Amino acid sequence: MARPSLAYRIRTVHLPFLVVLVIVVAAVVLVLADRWRRGAVLLGLALLVGAVLRAALPEERAGLLAVRNRPSDVLTFGSLGLAIIVLASSIDSLGS
Repeated sequence: MARPSLAYRIRTVHLPFLVVLVIVVAAVVLVLADRWRRGAVLLGLALLVGAVLRAALPEERAGLLAVRNRPSDVLTFGSLGLAIIVLASSIDSLGS
């Protein structure tokens, strides 16, 4: 059986991870632009997107989102994403 091309693998296997990675890069840009709270919330959302993608995609399409078994990955991504969003939302802005 022939190996799938790189373009096919990117579309089918690595696209979910790339989606999460693009959101993380946008979060880092916001943090570097001194919008740390928005960046932190976006980072939490990236983890929640990763949790949803990990829960919804079959094992062979999860790509680099699959670290351990599905329930463990979804629980870890989801809980960390929620924790980051709650913490970023609960910290009062400086000077107010």
